[in-house]
Amino acid sequence: MQSRTRIKMCGITRLEDALCAERLGADAIGFVFCEASKRAISIESAATIAAALAPYIVRVGLFLNAGTDDVTAALKAIPNLIPQFHGTETAEWCERFQRPYVKALGVGNGLPTHAELAHYRHAQGFLFDSHGPGELGGTGHTFDWAALAESAPARLILAGGLDASNVADAIRQVRPYALDVSSGVEQAKGVKDSARMQAFVDAVRRTDEALA
Repeated sequence: MQSRTRIKMCGITRLEDALCAERLGADAIGFVFCEASKRAISIESAATIAAALAPYIVRVGLFLNAGTDDVTAALKAIPNLIPQFHGTETAEWCERFQRPYVKALGVGNGLPTHAELAHYRHAQGFLFDSHGPGELGGTGHTFDWAALAESAPARLILAGGLDASNVADAIRQVRPYALDVSSGVEQAKGVKDSARMQAFVDAVRRTDEALA
């Protein structure tokens, strides 16, 4: 088992929240480039926040069936941005940007098949969330983690209803490569709570230490 579970704080809309995530030792932050989301952020604002962060924090951009021009504009504005595709994008479409990417898969209707995962064979990781296929996450709902015990792909990023109260169970059951948290560390959609962020990170680190 890996010695440390990575943490991504997603739905960042404010510089102070990004800096708090950095201070707490988060490995990545996520920007939602989807106008339908209440956590949406403009490319310009995201670029300003991204530029203020330390060099070794991963910047991730969430897209849902976005246009090629929109993705290209975000990648140009934030050169080290890793795209995370949440919609019905094909592997060929995801790969056209010649950038490492993460494919998010909603498991609300069941886990993806091996054939579905194999289709995205060049993805750097897979994010499993509780929403339905082709939808955006951030619902605050969990799913049956036990189902992943024997079928989790490598570099699994676990999302969906995670918070400080349940993240230890999630790690023990799934042993994911990384965790993606959004609503579980918020005081309002798109507005993080520093105390909840701290509690989440502390819970992850305690669990990692116990399992080491």
